[in-house]
Amino acid sequence: MISSLISVALGGALGASLRFLVGTALLREGFPVAILTVNVLGSFLMGLAVVLTLRADLPHWQPFLLTGVLGGFTTFSAFSLETLDLIQRNEPVQAILYVSLSVGLSLLAIAAGLALARSF
Repeated sequence: MISSLISVALGGALGASLRFLVGTALLREGFPVAILTVNVLGSFLMGLAVVLTLRADLPHWQPFLLTGVLGGFTTFSAFSLETLDLIQRNEPVQAILYVSLSVGLSLLAIAAGLALARSF
């Protein structure tokens, strides 16, 4: 458990650093192309990593790579993987509910956090 935790922490530091570098390199005014790029790239890499770590019989790398690096790079990749898993398990209603609640509640939560912070 401790080794997995350390692995996730190290991977998370690497992933967050990579997100910062990509975000800085692609920072533009207007449309958030940097975050879009990170989310799409992270989701693509998550798909590759899930299959390749299992094919290579390296599931012990998943905490570092999937949760750590890619989770630190973008949590959207984990969200995408969980959504696709629901779809592949033939649970489309659950997938739609998960996407709707995740996006809707997250937008409401950030609006509430902003409003609360601005009230001080």
